[in-house]
Amino acid sequence: MVQGCEIANPVARRAPRVSYRQAEAEAVLGEPGTLAVLGFGRGAAGSEDPRWLGVGLEGFDAPAPLEIWQVDGTVVHGRVGALRWAAGAGWLYAAIEMDEREHGGPLGAATAAYRQLGDFLAVRRERHVQRLWNYLADINRGDGDDERYKLFCEGRAAGMGDRFGEGFPAATAIGHHLGEPRLQVYLLACDEPGRRVENPRQVSAWRYPRQYGRISPSFARAMALPAQDALAISGTAAVVGHASAHQDDLLAQLDETLANLEALLASAGMATGFDTQSPLKAYVRHATDAPQVRDFMRRRLPGVPVLLLHGDICRRELLVEIDGWRYV
Repeated sequence: MVQGCEIANPVARRAPRVSYRQAEAEAVLGEPGTLAVLGFGRGAAGSEDPRWLGVGLEGFDAPAPLEIWQVDGTVVHGRVGALRWAAGAGWLYAAIEMDEREHGGPLGAATAAYRQLGDFLAVRRERHVQRLWNYLADINRGDGDDERYKLFCEGRAAGMGDRFGEGFPAATAIGHHLGEPRLQVYLLACDEPGRRVENPRQVSAWRYPRQYGRISPSFARAMALPAQDALAISGTAAVVGHASAHQDDLLAQLDETLANLEALLASAGMATGFDTQSPLKAYVRHATDAPQVRDFMRRRLPGVPVLLLHGDICRRELLVEIDGWRYV
């Protein structure tokens, strides 16, 4: 079943506007041009609308605001099996959730999720993936090549196949604390390709040495969206070269992370700094660190909307990760 809503004077491919807002999900879903609405934590009110996704990460601010994606055009939406989607103005949102118990663990679940997403995108005009988010349980559990994040990376690569031969999209992978083996994957795609952006301070993720797993993580550090009016920033942490920096030092990791974010902006040809229209997420490993992270962000990025979420970073030694959007 497909439903739609109208907005006047569509302008194709202007970047979706992403914002955080305290609101009722159903009210926002009824607004013209709403492409997706994300709620966070167990307290988020649900909806049967395919554009709604309850993300398995708890916010440190209660209640957590909704994350809202809106475009300048008609939006249609529907479901294909376990996959939910919405499309408008040349943009596509798609999401899928997998119970790992039905797929033999994180490797099988990631393979199935990415294969289904890829099959769906293959018949869509909006097939150019710009940005991906991945949330899975116990991301750091297991040793060596059996660590769950490394198994997820293997499954993601197997499910992707050769669909990203021209280069990988921007992405985030974070561990949730739902207490159940659920994998959530959602994406933003477009009918035109974006421009991949790498960080000169870091080794590109897909070129990591063997110590990071049999399959290197498959993502770009950021993606300049097709109209060049926004940068979608991947999960960014205190990594220099390919090595984690400042073990056990939260503030030093935050400083290094901001240095990496500024390097990405420069690499994308953007002015330095973030503003009130540049929403960010900060994923914090230890709940006790949240007040320090909040104070740091307010001091160093005054006025910037920051959604503070409880999540495990893909490397055990990393305490915080930041992703988000920077608009021109």
